[in-house]
Amino acid sequence: MAARRIVGREPNERLQALIEEANCSNVGLARRVNMRGAERGLDLRYDKTSVSRWLRGQQPRGMTPFIITEVLSDKLGRLVSIEEIGMTGGRRHQLSATGLAFIPDFRRAVEHACDLWQSDAARRNFLTGSGVLVSALLGPSRDWLIAEPDTEVSHSGENRVSRADTELLGQATQNLADLDHRYGSGNVRPVAVHCLNSVATTLLRGSYDEADGRRLYAAAARLSELVGYMALDDGRAGLAQRYYIQALRLSQAAGDRGFGGYIMAVGMGHLAAVAGFPREVTQLARVALEGTRGRITPAVQACLYAAEARGHALTGDGPAYELAAGRAVEALERSDPAQEPDWITRFDRAYLADELAHCCVDLHRHQPAVRRAEEALAGHPAHRVRRRTIDLLLLATAHAQAHRMEEACGAAKQALPLLTGLRSHLGLRYLRNFQERLLPFVREASVRDFHDSLEASGVLTA
Repeated sequence: MAARRIVGREPNERLQALIEEANCSNVGLARRVNMRGAERGLDLRYDKTSVSRWLRGQQPRGMTPFIITEVLSDKLGRLVSIEEIGMTGGRRHQLSATGLAFIPDFRRAVEHACDLWQSDAARRNFLTGSGVLVSALLGPSRDWLIAEPDTEVSHSGENRVSRADTELLGQATQNLADLDHRYGSGNVRPVAVHCLNSVATTLLRGSYDEADGRRLYAAAARLSELVGYMALDDGRAGLAQRYYIQALRLSQAAGDRGFGGYIMAVGMGHLAAVAGFPREVTQLARVALEGTRGRITPAVQACLYAAEARGHALTGDGPAYELAAGRAVEALERSDPAQEPDWITRFDRAYLADELAHCCVDLHRHQPAVRRAEEALAGHPAHRVRRRTIDLLLLATAHAQAHRMEEACGAAKQALPLLTGLRSHLGLRYLRNFQERLLPFVREASVRDFHDSLEASGVLTA
């Protein structure tokens, strides 16, 4: 591997100290760097000699310094920067941490969020190549839990921000969410990023009093959370993580602990599940429940309990799942839509059924999974195209688990026309997972018929 020399070729004592703190050998670090690189499609072949060279002052090229920080961050359970490993090398390295910090000072936090939006709008490569950092999931959740309230968020800038400006941003978010549900994030995300980078940034840097400031932060947090989900649906999990962290910080400035808990349990929890960190799903939900105790409505509480149930199901803990799921059902029954915040109104019985169907599939409880998936489909309106697609494939998966291949393929075939109109990485992920379940049954007539329908649909070649 080619490497460039650090000025003076001084020993990299910072990296040495971190390796020792992480209780990691040179061989172990090289192996983990190679594995993390492989996750990004990189053919890295570092060994203990490579690490020894880094410690003597050489710096690897390309993405390797960023990968080293991610590996050490995961080992240490905290965010490690390029500076800490002694491999600074210009603006690109500074940008690598953009969006990953929950910054205490709210004005610096605003600029940090704006930097993320600007970098994404400019399609900076460092954002698209990053994976999910466990430390950057749990670290910000801890910071949010213990954070002091922002006592004053008014600001003096060039342009006066009115309540109508904030309402416009909120309406734009709702319209973008509707388009996202119907067409998928691949079609909508660039527009939403532009809205953040142009409209939200201008407003946040304007003049507003305390009340308008809180409303503005709330609106910006909701749009940032939406773009985080869009990034995940677009197959960019590392980018989604950055948006969720900034949405979490903005919600804190808004004084909205409920929405912060939602971001953490639902947004970041979903991200942890997709990235393969099931225990962190439960941890994030429990932190959210603790940080919102006594300050949230029943529907929000139900949503957080459903997220906890999902984590327990992913780890195979049936009794803990049943307890959390029961609490979610009970809380939703107590909810009054007229008293709930507008951002939680979509979490209705159909969405709860969807969450519990996922849990039952993870626990291999076929019949309850079928029942819950059918309940979700009955409740989701036609414009929730992505959600109906996912639930049809979830229903198909539940039938396949029970070896009911005719029913499984019948449900999956219903999803194909919906998928043709979506640009959704998540939708395709469910489809591919279902395809894998068909492998032992490829000779059955219903499976062959489904494969013919899939090929004719062009979903996987579009």
